[in-house]
Amino acid sequence: MLPDLRRAYNEAFTEERYLGLLRDLEAECGCPIAFRIAETPLFLSAEITRELQKAAWEILEAVTSEDYLRHTGRAVPAGLAVPGEDAQPVFLQIDFALAREGEEIVPRLIELQAFPSLYGFQWQLDQAFRKNFDIPANVSPYFSDLDETTYVDCLRKVIVGDCDPAQVILLEVDPEHQKTRCDFTVTEQLLGIATVDPRDVREQDGRLVHGKDIPVRRIYNRVIFDELQRKGLTFDHLFRRDIRDLGAEWVGHPNWYLRISKFSLPFLHTPYAPEAHFVSELPEVPPDLENWVLKPLFSFAGLGVELGPSPERLRELENPEDWLLQRKIEYAPVVETLDVPAKAEVRMMFVWKEGRPRLVNNLVRMSKGKMMGVDFNKNKTWVGGTLGYHP
Repeated sequence: MLPDLRRAYNEAFTEERYLGLLRDLEAECGCPIAFRIAETPLFLSAEITRELQKAAWEILEAVTSEDYLRHTGRAVPAGLAVPGEDAQPVFLQIDFALAREGEEIVPRLIELQAFPSLYGFQWQLDQAFRKNFDIPANVSPYFSDLDETTYVDCLRKVIVGDCDPAQVILLEVDPEHQKTRCDFTVTEQLLGIATVDPRDVREQDGRLVHGKDIPVRRIYNRVIFDELQRKGLTFDHLFRRDIRDLGAEWVGHPNWYLRISKFSLPFLHTPYAPEAHFVSELPEVPPDLENWVLKPLFSFAGLGVELGPSPERLRELENPEDWLLQRKIEYAPVVETLDVPAKAEVRMMFVWKEGRPRLVNNLVRMSKGKMMGVDFNKNKTWVGGTLGYHP
């Protein structure tokens, strides 16, 4: 990591500065932040940054190859398939644990998803850290030669394109009650688009409209299928037809959320990815199950993940083809804090611009518990969501 920056940041840290960061975030977002913001960013060395980029591109190439995509029919169950799929995703997130091999800090794949992340909020978080803390000008969270201005320009070209922003919507179910609402509000401010519930989108005279008959030409999709299933929602007028017939297009077609996901993990054969199997295809039950993680394929945000499942648990699964067994990665406590060191997970954030993938930003989660989730970090500080600065 960058020990000089870490030492200087920790020595200058005050609770007042941190509270100022939180106040600024809520003021700029115009809503409460529904998840914990860590007290610090991550300072990444040039070496680990290069390794993260190498790992991310290697995995991106694998999961967008023709060879891999031939296997992904089962990833999109018939009841969830949406017509009119694009030839490529628009967004891709790849999550890496920072682990240790010998004396080296190395990235190891945890999960991936072809679905949008907090592209807007991470921009705002950078602004807030720079306002409240002494972040050097020669470090950045952005990639591909982007800065705070050209990053927003890139998002605008990807999400709005050549359309009038008034005819572009961010689509989410019950957006006012989502933990990621702060990202919606920042995206609205940066791009001039509206956040709309699917209930408020309707067909009129062969076109999609919302509100006071405002045409919908592009849909920045943030709707997650398993949430629709949990709530018993379908929205057939959007998800059971080809919306191109209604003069609209997806920015991030819903099928990609399933095609590139946990489903991809058993197909990745790289040092950056741990061993993974569909439970239905296990050659044998590993003797060291305490070192493995059981994950449901069709869930989001860590729901249903089990550490160290028993052989009986594996045998009793009703649909073993819909479960994944992945070798557990040991996160290294690499971030010095004011008490015990924290572990970190780095999300590398891609967009497809003019038909080509582009690495644009990152998101970091920090933990002092067994896992990254809130339940494992109660009553702990210097944990939560943040970003990574690199030279």
